[in-house]
Amino acid sequence: MTSPPSRITVVEPGELSDTQRAVYDAIASGPRGVVRGPALLWLHSPDYAQRIQSVGAFLRYDTVFEARLSELAILVTARHYTCHYIWYQHSRIALDRGLSEAIVDAIRDRQRPTFEHGDEQAVYDFATEMLETNRVRDTTLDALKKLFGDRGAIELGAIIGHYHLGAITLATAELELPDGTRTILPD
Repeated sequence: MTSPPSRITVVEPGELSDTQRAVYDAIASGPRGVVRGPALLWLHSPDYAQRIQSVGAFLRYDTVFEARLSELAILVTARHYTCHYIWYQHSRIALDRGLSEAIVDAIRDRQRPTFEHGDEQAVYDFATEMLETNRVRDTTLDALKKLFGDRGAIELGAIIGHYHLGAITLATAELELPDGTRTILPD
């Protein structure tokens, strides 16, 4: 059984304006290699899509955080907002980038993971505190800065904010998952 159509029309590749096509091609030829998820919706505003896709590429691939840690922050954000699409895409990527299945499962189940690596705990603590309280305690910030400096604190906040933005877009559109469903996370 397929889901009803997205509440916001997905821009189809064959129907792109010249401006939309330039953005689409920039995304497809970049490190992501494909155009999917919120990017398909952001194309309704190509100037915005161009700017945000550039920021997104930086946040995914060029911060001080190795992919395992970026993906951890993305999963914490996706779970906080119960964003099925981001979870669907990034839970697999997180596992491929070295995050343990036990950590992924604990986040999915809204449990605190057990960490073997201090860098994972620092990222998790920062992300969960920021999302739950809209701030982080000095001790949490200091633990993150000890490992990643001021740059890491700024970039981790930006990763969380960027995926919050994606979660809002996806919640508005109710975009179906690539498998044709709408949900993957438990309530």
